[in-house]
Amino acid sequence: MGLDKYKARKRLWRIKESTLFLTSVIGGSLGSLLGMFLFHHKTKHTKFLIGMPVILIVHISVMFLYFMR
Repeated sequence: MGLDKYKARKRLWRIKESTLFLTSVIGGSLGSLLGMFLFHHKTKHTKFLIGMPVILIVHISVMFLYFMR
């Protein structure tokens, strides 16, 4: 999120939104969510405001179910 925010400010080539979501899905959900608010990046986009917390909840649920079996 920080790198994409930097590139946005400098009007450089940007990171695709699908790449940001993929990074979150493969394990970076907490970092993506924290980065959104730390860098104030993508916080006005509904799909990020809803999507990133949902991915984090899914990750927490999967970890909980895995360790509680």
